[in-house]
Amino acid sequence: MADYVIRPWIQDGYADPDMTVPPEVAELAEKVLSRYDMRVRGMTLITAKSDKGGAIWKLDTDRGPRSLKLLHRAPERSLFSVGAQDYLVGKGARVPQLIETTKGRLATEAGGKLWIVTEWVEPLAPVSKTDLSGAQQLCYGLGEFHRLSRGYVEPSGAAHASRLYRWPKTYAKILNKISWFRTLAQTYSDIPASRALLAAADRYEAQAQEALVRLQQSPYNQLVARSEPEWGLVHQDYGWSNGQWGPGGLWIIDLDGVAFDLPIRDLRKLIASTMDDMGVWDVGWMRGMVEAYADACPIEPELFQVLLIDLALPNEFYKNVKEVVYDPATFMATELEPLLQRLEAAEDSKARALKDLADMAGELTSPSHTPSGGERSARRRTPDRRGETPVPDERVRPDRVAEPVREKRAKSPGKPKKPRDPTERANPSLNTADRKNKKSARAKEPTGHRKPVKASRKADARKLPADAGNRRAKRKGGKTS
Repeated sequence: MADYVIRPWIQDGYADPDMTVPPEVAELAEKVLSRYDMRVRGMTLITAKSDKGGAIWKLDTDRGPRSLKLLHRAPERSLFSVGAQDYLVGKGARVPQLIETTKGRLATEAGGKLWIVTEWVEPLAPVSKTDLSGAQQLCYGLGEFHRLSRGYVEPSGAAHASRLYRWPKTYAKILNKISWFRTLAQTYSDIPASRALLAAADRYEAQAQEALVRLQQSPYNQLVARSEPEWGLVHQDYGWSNGQWGPGGLWIIDLDGVAFDLPIRDLRKLIASTMDDMGVWDVGWMRGMVEAYADACPIEPELFQVLLIDLALPNEFYKNVKEVVYDPATFMATELEPLLQRLEAAEDSKARALKDLADMAGELTSPSHTPSGGERSARRRTPDRRGETPVPDERVRPDRVAEPVREKRAKSPGKPKKPRDPTERANPSLNTADRKNKKSARAKEPTGHRKPVKASRKADARKLPADAGNRRAKRKGGKTS
């Protein structure tokens, strides 16, 4: 058991892998809980990420309800998000508070992964998806999150998670993948849906190319020239399930994937996914969502310009169609045609809505980047995380961003060791008690990606790019960049 390394278990034959953990993981969970000053009367598995090797349990303890979470990412990457969550709690953000171990650590390691225990916030309820007020609550909460995350610096030993400078590469990647879709449509020309895919590829490729040119000509480079802490963090997976109404306002959960980026990337994803679900791009909803966000986190004109460009990129087409590379024949025959029809039906309304939203720029943006003005006024409107008192600036406690400590970690078998620089050291976790004279960690790159299922036709190998299988897409609406 000491050498057990947690791996994805989706292929291990469990009837319901996302509501199951292997017995070895359950045993590690018991070991982890013994490191906390609490008596656990019961624990219930809420959900598992069997394809990644993560899980979350609700704990019934003598200290009240709590949560145990197995973070599926590499420990160094998880350390970044643990430090961010602790920083946000110190700023008064409504995110679950981390519970320290008996040794004062905010996270502990077992099975080659980091584990955390947090408060279990209740009651929590999703905001309404049927009216604009629910979307506005979600956007205001997102704006609060972004504003309060500014100033974060990851703890020593954490991986540096940033997407701030990657926008041009992301746009180019989408442009390149659309060309793959065209190749597949030509290869499977005998399937009726291939003709619709060819036509769609032409249309959306032109949109992606135009968006890339606009980005290159936009203020993007000037915006990202500011420091990453000045921009703060994005959630990356924010939506109707990760933002929920609770004590004092909207709470944001599941911070595993936070990273540095322009904040409007989260807002773009939320607006686009909401419009996609509605089947029509409604400028009234879009304006209301942007206004609610800007009430909590003012948007300067240059940033709003980049938001419009990011909304114009064919993200919905890419997100919904990218799965075709894994099993082209089945996907084209069963799912592609109705999907393309739905996207096409929304296209005209999208173009009109983006034009109308651009005309409202003067009403939706702040005149300039004035953190001492607009942000201060927004801060005065921000209640405490449970709605009790205003949050003064003094609540910021950088000392809570703890230094990592060394802890023995199970080795992953079969991977050759790399020569170690004597100035670099291994294995992070967080420690709030002993911050000095601790050794930092070398960031370890996550390994392994599932390659796409090979099609039975030889033409695939002949026409698809060589690196077509380097990234894994999830079946149910995978995330875009």
